[in-house]
Amino acid sequence: MKIEKLEPAFKDYLWGGVKLREAYGKKCDYDKVAESWELSTHPAGQSRIVGGEFDGMPLGDYVKQMGPQATGTNCEKFENFPVLIKFIDAKDPLSIQVHPSDEYALEVEKEYGKTEMWYVMDCEPGASLYFGVNREVSREEFAQKIADNTLLEVLNKVDVHPGDVFFIESGTIHAIGGGILICEIQQNSNCTYRVYDYGRVGADGKPRELHVEKALAVSKLTPSDTSDKQGAEESVPGGRVKLLASCKYFTTRRYKVESEVTLKMDGSTFASVVVTEGSGELSGPENAVGFGPADSLFVPADAGEVTLKGPCTAVVTTIE
Repeated sequence: MKIEKLEPAFKDYLWGGVKLREAYGKKCDYDKVAESWELSTHPAGQSRIVGGEFDGMPLGDYVKQMGPQATGTNCEKFENFPVLIKFIDAKDPLSIQVHPSDEYALEVEKEYGKTEMWYVMDCEPGASLYFGVNREVSREEFAQKIADNTLLEVLNKVDVHPGDVFFIESGTIHAIGGGILICEIQQNSNCTYRVYDYGRVGADGKPRELHVEKALAVSKLTPSDTSDKQGAEESVPGGRVKLLASCKYFTTRRYKVESEVTLKMDGSTFASVVVTEGSGELSGPENAVGFGPADSLFVPADAGEVTLKGPCTAVVTTIE
């Protein structure tokens, strides 16, 4: 099967910036390009195939048409395509938010929950984010601090640097701070409960909706496990590889390609290749696709042996 290049769906949330367009060449006319959904079958925004036999086809339609040949046998345990991958350009801070577990989300929202990981591509000096609470908090205190605008006092604030990785389990209070550009790998869900939003108003001039009661029902109010889950960086022929995160929903590795690295597709999983730095070519038995920074490529499970040529850095996600 052929390697497919993808173009993203875009979101213009009020906290977004312009780096995705101006620094990475994303073609979008929005004033603010907050997010680009690089690998998505979600109805709220699907990526599309660029060029070749399936040019313009939504990724969800391609996945349905090609089936396990494209997605791999490891995806058969999921009801839907399991992951969504996006770039997020947070010029301003995102709201304080939380995502529910699968169990709660399926019962209440009729979609799956959301566990995610963040790979920091770039950030301004002094940038920070929120990751869990800094001490145990009762639900009564949590609700009171939302009401009196002091919630930030009990959140765990973390300074960030390029290359940092954060694994955010469902139920974890979190927020990306201003001046951060990340690649987010997440469950295929758009289920978010906004807890606190700095008093901002939306395009209609009204305060944005909060979801306090639902957040109270799903939030973990004891300090989260913030320890580094990454593996050691290892040498492979042509470059280096490092495990960034692994869970039942996705496994993500960073490849630093010096010359060329081989990926063997054995039918068990697709591979999403998202380029964070550099340029090169991804080639397989049936075709070759050139790429530059911030490009996204889909490698079908039955693609055979493929070669990633650099120099470049790429975030590669599979289902294991």
